[in-house]
Amino acid sequence: MSNQRQQKPTLTGQRFKTRKRDEKERFDPTQFQESIVQGLNQTGTDLDAVAKFLDVSGAKLDYRRYAETLFDILVAGGMLAPGGTLSEDVACTEFCVFKAQEDMKTMQAYAQVFNKLIRRYKYLEKGFEEEIKKLLLFLKGFTESDRNKLAMITGILLGSGNIPASILSSLFNENLVKEGVSACFAVKLFKSWLSEKDINSIAGSLRKVGMDNRLMELFPANKRSSEYFSKYFSDAGLKELSDFAKNQQSIGARKELQKEIQDQMSHGDPLKDIVAYAREEMKKNNISEQTMIGLMWASVMSSVEWNKKEELVAEQAIKHLKQYSPLLKAFTSQGLSELTLLLKVQEYCYENIHFMKAFQKIVVLFYKADVLSEEAILKWYKEAHSAKGKSVFIEQMKTFVQWLKNAEEESESEEEDAD
Repeated sequence: MSNQRQQKPTLTGQRFKTRKRDEKERFDPTQFQESIVQGLNQTGTDLDAVAKFLDVSGAKLDYRRYAETLFDILVAGGMLAPGGTLSEDVACTEFCVFKAQEDMKTMQAYAQVFNKLIRRYKYLEKGFEEEIKKLLLFLKGFTESDRNKLAMITGILLGSGNIPASILSSLFNENLVKEGVSACFAVKLFKSWLSEKDINSIAGSLRKVGMDNRLMELFPANKRSSEYFSKYFSDAGLKELSDFAKNQQSIGARKELQKEIQDQMSHGDPLKDIVAYAREEMKKNNISEQTMIGLMWASVMSSVEWNKKEELVAEQAIKHLKQYSPLLKAFTSQGLSELTLLLKVQEYCYENIHFMKAFQKIVVLFYKADVLSEEAILKWYKEAHSAKGKSVFIEQMKTFVQWLKNAEEESESEEEDAD
């Protein structure tokens, strides 16, 4: 027993030296800065040479660890202290964005340097996004010329997709907004972005990150009106942005209106009250009857839980729509509104498969309830239908359309006989 106790197992084997890269290195951006600054001073204004130097240096220098320092140097010439002033502890370089010429051609060339660097070292992508956010927060610490260059290059980088539009959130900083710095910077940024992409592309980028409805935040609370926004950017030569913001506000107002109408329906408000409310809103917000009939249709169809069985849903739809026909009739006084409704019905039946066979029944109901006229139905059948489910719906309508045409002919012949 005692022998067994004494013979304790021991670990044997070769001792490995700790590899240098596994050792905990002290965070020392100054040495890193010296290496980058020296390289930039040697390459000078030759931006192709700068891109090559940065490409090669990534293998020797720790870009991952010193990403912020790297981007500070490329933009401002050296490390930035909080607030945006250059740290003077280490030598800086004159070869950076802020010391370059203030024109789009030069900024596009610098944007290419960043583009190549991030394509080569993908892990720098997030760090670059954070850097731009930080630089925007430091705007007050930069000269007007530095701000202009930063606005230009940011617009170019947004256009090329190197940074997401979410970086704009830094411009909503209270101090920047209060002093008018954000709005002024945004003008130059959007001009630059629009020189790279059209307004639809920009709208898509803003929408993707939920920025499309936040542009009003560039202004202090007492100036956040569509009129002020529109005038400010129109006067600055950015009518496209002004129109986009108006459109966004209009979409927002329509969504709110639809929600309110649906609430009134669910509360069982009298139809005449809903009509009166909708007409008031049309007047107040300059909403056309075509837009309103689209909203009404969407509200009516969203106010009920539909049966999942195709054979039962048509019956349910007819019963439901019969109840709300007076509401729809109130907003189809124009031929164009009738066609809008027909196209909305077609689209709905196409996109909701259980309704595919209900299209003709709905149209006939609306005809009988005076929501749709014979002229509108014939026009839809002949030329105004959309491509969505066209062959199925045209086939469904064949017999009824023929009946309408015969009724029209009989009516004409009776009129002739009377003459």
